[in-house]
Amino acid sequence: MKFHVVTIFPEFFGGPLHYGIVRRARESGLIDIRVHDLRQFTHDRHKTVDDRPFGGGEGMVLKPEPIFRAVETILSEPVPQQLEPDDARNRPNSTAVVLLSASGKIFVQEMAHRFARLDRMVLLCGRYEGVDERVAEYLATDEISIGDFVLSGGELPAVLVIEAVTRLLPGALGNEASSVHESFSPGLKAVLADERRQRQTAVNQLVEEISRVPAILDYPHYTRPADFRGWRVPDVLLSGDHEEIRRWRERLALEKTLRNRPDLLSRTNQ
Repeated sequence: MKFHVVTIFPEFFGGPLHYGIVRRARESGLIDIRVHDLRQFTHDRHKTVDDRPFGGGEGMVLKPEPIFRAVETILSEPVPQQLEPDDARNRPNSTAVVLLSASGKIFVQEMAHRFARLDRMVLLCGRYEGVDERVAEYLATDEISIGDFVLSGGELPAVLVIEAVTRLLPGALGNEASSVHESFSPGLKAVLADERRQRQTAVNQLVEEISRVPAILDYPHYTRPADFRGWRVPDVLLSGDHEEIRRWRERLALEKTLRNRPDLLSRTNQ
């Protein structure tokens, strides 16, 4: 299986991927991990990968162009082909393009099993305030988060996903039964179900109080160019009407929460 990691900090991966199961899987040829510097897919002399968001707001947003170029280069060797708007998701079923994002669906063991059946994964490491929403909408096949907390970027989550998937590949573990009997594997779920429910009942009383605080995901971010391959930035973000922008962001944040993390919305109704 091939893992491709797209990041602005390729040196980050000089250590975490050279130990334990991942190292052994690489040495045996079971997996191939390639780290790509996102700045190498820019065309300006400053190698710019980010810009300010449309509609105002703090921080910087990763631009769509270098990310699209990186993925196209990875998936279309030796000469990358441009992905037209209608064809952006017409990729081989054996490949997943995963955007690591705080606004994604929570990464769980079932996802790891699904990814382990693929031939190739492309992991996109977000940074700064976020990634242009057109990457999530038109390029990524999956948008995932590793938990309800905020990190500076997707590099550490990428390492966690690689290890979780690698250990499920045939031959990665010395004892193949190990992956079946691990805590979150389907084979053990039925056995532990009753015990978990008992523990959860005790914990729920505390969680109930904490979970009354409303929580939704961040709103989508867009940066230059305003028109990228026919996918335009929503007009409201170019209007200059700050109140309308605020209402639009609140609505889109709620829609994305409903799509990726409906469990967060259920907490607000308690």
